[in-house]
Amino acid sequence: MTIVTRFAPSPTGLLHVGNLRTALHNWLLAKKHGGRFLLRIDDTDSERSEETFVEAIREDLAWLGIEPDGEERQSDRFKLYDQAFDKLHEAGRVYPCYETAQELELKRKIQLGRGLPPIYDRAALELTDEDRASKAAVGEEPHWRFKLDHDAPIAWDDGIRGPVKFDPAQLSDPVIRRGDGSWLYMLPSAVDDIEMGITDVLRGEDHVSNTAAQVQMFEALGAEPPRFAHEALLVGKEGKLSKRLGSLSARALREQGLEPEALLSLLARLGTSLPVEAIVEREVLIEGFDLSTFGRAPAKFDEAELDRLNAQIVHRLPFAQVAGRVPDGMDEAGWEAIRPNLTRVDEAGEWWAVVTGTVVPPAFNEQTRFYMSQAANALKAIEWDENPWHVLTSTLKETTGRKGKELFLPLRQALTGREHGPDMGALLPLIGRETALERLEAAAA
Repeated sequence: MTIVTRFAPSPTGLLHVGNLRTALHNWLLAKKHGGRFLLRIDDTDSERSEETFVEAIREDLAWLGIEPDGEERQSDRFKLYDQAFDKLHEAGRVYPCYETAQELELKRKIQLGRGLPPIYDRAALELTDEDRASKAAVGEEPHWRFKLDHDAPIAWDDGIRGPVKFDPAQLSDPVIRRGDGSWLYMLPSAVDDIEMGITDVLRGEDHVSNTAAQVQMFEALGAEPPRFAHEALLVGKEGKLSKRLGSLSARALREQGLEPEALLSLLARLGTSLPVEAIVEREVLIEGFDLSTFGRAPAKFDEAELDRLNAQIVHRLPFAQVAGRVPDGMDEAGWEAIRPNLTRVDEAGEWWAVVTGTVVPPAFNEQTRFYMSQAANALKAIEWDENPWHVLTSTLKETTGRKGKELFLPLRQALTGREHGPDMGALLPLIGRETALERLEAAAA
């Protein structure tokens, strides 16, 4: 059987790291087994769904290299949902309810106060045909619930959590349709999974109770439920994912100059027993993906770890891959020299300015200024070969007796205006003999 997974975002906002992790894991699961990964746009909420967010979802997945093998939109599939609803209605598995949101909230509070689970009491099932007719006569439109079968427990073998069992009597009959006829998540999602041939649903553990209800929906519609796996949710360093992190979007990360490989490396293995390490090749992530490595403990998302991975990724990027993102005039030699000091590619401009821009050395004392004049004279006399830095410092070591920090640091400060940075052996040839001489003479003045 070909494995088919799906990612089903609602286009009501930008994708954040939690969404991206779900998309990535479903893509990896499909690719690991030579299957198909589908994108389903859950846009049944016409008031909140926006086309700009649909485009943003596609852009974010493309940035990460997550390519769907097909795409569906729920707004094109209302006829399927109507047919499923009619089938369930004929089977007595859906029923109309008339309670307002305020009435339901009051019921929940009363149940909690009595130490009872705050589930729907099925009061609407007691309504007679005359009751419903009188409500319709005054314009009351019902919302509709799926009637759970209380006769047998709901059970499945979860791909991460293992055997899972629910007593349906301890669950509320889920609302599947609003009074205005619009759809909620539960039924359309089950219908789509059937019609799209979804074999595996991998999602957050906050959906476990939804899965219990949907298992019965699949069965009521005459379909075999897909395999389910529920992974631990992301949390922040303090134990709860902050609102800022929870809304940390792919677009924001991209605009910050983050490499997609860094985010993939972190999200692919976050919450598993596998080491989180910088991985450039997606094939490595695919090959290593295994639901058996997932744990039950919350997965901690740490921006500092993401930055660390990003720096490691940048240090491996070849010039050909960044040529369009570096400053004008920077060639492969310049990239190779500056790359080890970068955490993000867009920092290259700051370091390239050390090569091509104006450098302001510190205010040296008289002794150091004299040393700078010695360095300028030495630079005039040496052969400018493949390693002028080595020749210059060797000459100065011999003529001045300086060594270590006393030898190297003033030279770096005069030539770059900084106390640290790229290897001077690689940087000095880029600066060039004439510019280097001008900087040494200016530092000596």
